[in-house]
Amino acid sequence: MSGLTLRDHQVLTTMAATVACLGAAAWYMATRKHTSEEELERIRRQDLVLGGRIIDGTVLDVTELDAYDAKRAEGMQLILYKYEIAGVSYECSQDITFLKDLINIADIRVGFPCSVRYDTRQPENSIVIAENWIGLRDTANSVPVRRSSPRRRWSAPVS
Repeated sequence: MSGLTLRDHQVLTTMAATVACLGAAAWYMATRKHTSEEELERIRRQDLVLGGRIIDGTVLDVTELDAYDAKRAEGMQLILYKYEIAGVSYECSQDITFLKDLINIADIRVGFPCSVRYDTRQPENSIVIAENWIGLRDTANSVPVRRSSPRRRWSAPVS
């Protein structure tokens, strides 16, 4: 009978290496730096600013929740907006709590047009405000429109 026993050198070495690898993996998972929700949201906004497509939308509402309703110590400020892509309407909200230094929530005008950046692969992934880009507009007609000049009437030359 030629079976392997626990005294066999190769079996012991393999078992020791397996235990060491599992221990190292457990230690790494326990001590690695976990990315916070705020950091994940900042990375998402940055990705959309770098590679998102811009489309027109409309600001629907601005909501401010206190700490109790938001279940967060700092509360929550949300901007709700809508936009349409290829006949599909999207209504989204963006948490702008951590962007307070960029925009005052009282200055946002409900019902005004805005520019929305969205991911072409996931159109529901969108933003209106980021650290280095703001899609809110001050006036309802802030997009320049070419005005037609008055037509000149040509008269026949007098001889």
